[in-house]
Order: sequence, then structure tokens, then C-alpha cells
Amino acid sequence: MMRFLQAVSAWLAKWTPLFIALVAVGTYFVPDAFGWVRGDTQTAVLGVIMLTMGMTLKDEDFKILASRPQDMVIGALAQFTFMPLIAWTLVRVLGLPREVGVGLMLVGCCPGGVSSNIMSFLCKGDVAFSVGMTTVSTLAAPLMTPFLMLWLAGETVDVDAIGMFKSILIVTILPIALGYAFNAAFGKRNCYREVLKVMPGIAVLGLACIVGGVVSAHGASIVKSGVLIFVGVFLHNSLGYVLGYLSGVAARFPQSKRRTISIEVGMQNAGLATVLAGKHFPTMPEAAVASAVSCVWHSVSGALLAGIFNMADALVASTRKQLRGLK
Repeated sequence: MMRFLQAVSAWLAKWTPLFIALVAVGTYFVPDAFGWVRGDTQTAVLGVIMLTMGMTLKDEDFKILASRPQDMVIGALAQFTFMPLIAWTLVRVLGLPREVGVGLMLVGCCPGGVSSNIMSFLCKGDVAFSVGMTTVSTLAAPLMTPFLMLWLAGETVDVDAIGMFKSILIVTILPIALGYAFNAAFGKRNCYREVLKVMPGIAVLGLACIVGGVVSAHGASIVKSGVLIFVGVFLHNSLGYVLGYLSGVAARFPQSKRRTISIEVGMQNAGLATVLAGKHFPTMPEAAVASAVSCVWHSVSGALLAGIFNMADALVASTRKQLRGLK
């Protein structure tokens, strides 16, 4: 049974974008399938996702943070500078409605997504650096996300910064701490290591539930204003990838770390943004819709970018082989 679950988990991790997209489309036609993912249930699902991340953290991961402080600072600055400001700029340049703008800015102000670690692995990036960046941005989120939202959106919407701080603390930091405690206590046991192989699949299923829940509640709104929302989400995500990569170039990172910081900056924890939008902006359903669209697109685009990086590697290797043949 465990082997079967591990195989399913590996399949879900490999085909995350396709699976999330299928769930979103399927839920639009059968809204009741994920109608149960609302309110506290939605919050609990995100907590489970963060728990799976915490269960993979080891002492070595925190040693990485200590051994590469300058890299982590560069990554955190890029994460919490580029994405919020890109979102703020796009809201004004595109003339996005207030509700959509709030959702896009909320995505931009959230920490990096857990799935970015998988994408970094797929494109031969620096996985340790990826985990470190995700950890740092998540730990900083209880302070940075409410502060940035209050600063960027406070003039047009009522932002409950204290409430948002509490929500992020409960939904992210506590589950991660609990998962790390589990790993510290049971990490050396073979049975625990076998269970860990199932965790990526559980994280993907959790993300699918969150996306399904939002589509179930706001499917009609997604279709009605989908083009406008998608344009904002697409540009926000794409510019994040580009500026993240350029920040790696400016910092003189090696190729593997340039790819990692590009993915880390561009891929946000849109699942967290979806939960926060539903809880703190209940009168703005389009804010949750923008976050949900980001959930789907970030997974798809991250996989596409990883594939582009791998194709570039294959092209370079092929060119070098041909040049050696000419000699």
C-alpha cells in the first residue's frame, strides 16, 4: 500500500500543473465537488500543506541559512521588493478594478511557494538555496505581508494588518514548526522516511483542494473577468521570473542559483493569498479569484520555465558536442 501511495505522490509531483488545471476546469463544471473547501476548512488544508514542508526541514537546512546569509538577504529583498512593486505598478498601468488589484497585490506580498522547491529540483537549480529562500520568506511573512499590504493597498482598502499577522502565524509558522519537530523526533526512523515520500502528493492534493474551493465559489466570476485577471497574473509572474534571474546575474550567482532565485521570486504562495483574501477581504470575491488564478498559473508556468531551462542545457550540450566533433 505504501509503495502505491508513493507512486501516486511521485506522479502528482511530476504532473502538478496538469493536475491542478484539470481540477480547476472540472470544478467549474461540477462546483459541488469542492464546495466543502470554505472558511476554516480551507485554512486547515493550507496548514496541512505547510506541515508537509516543515516535515522535510532538517538541521542542515537551517545551517544553510547561517552559512549563506548574504545570499538569503539578496533573495529575501528580491522576493519582497520586486513582486509587491510589480503588482502595484500593474494595477495602475492596466487600470485593474480595485478587487482584482487587491488580490494581485496580496499574491505579490506573500512569501515564496512550496512548489518552487520542486521546480528548482527539476531544472537542476540549487535546491538547498531554494529551500532556504522559501523558509526565510515564510518566516518573514507574518511581518512583511501585512506591512506591505498596508503600505501598498492601505489607501484604497481596509487592511487588518494585525489580523493578517495572526492568520499567517497560525497557517504557516505553527504547522512548519510542528513538522520540523516531527522530523527532529522521528527523522532517523525508516518508517518516517517512507511516509515523507508521500508528502509531496499530499501537498499537491491540498493545493488542488484550495484551487477547487475557490473555483467552486467564484467560477462564474473567473470566466466573466478571466481575461483581465489572467493578463495581470501572467505579467506579474513573468516579470518576477525575469527580475529574479537578473538579480542573480547582478549578484554574480552561478547558473544554478540564478535559476533558483528566478523561480523563487516569480512563484508566490498563492494558496496562502487565496486563504487570506477569503478571510480578510470577504466583500471582494475577485480578490480571491485573482489569487486562485495565480495558484494555477504559477504551477503551470513554473513547470514550463523548468522545462525551458532544461532545453537550454540540452541545446548547449548538443552544441558543444558538435563543436568537439568539428575539431
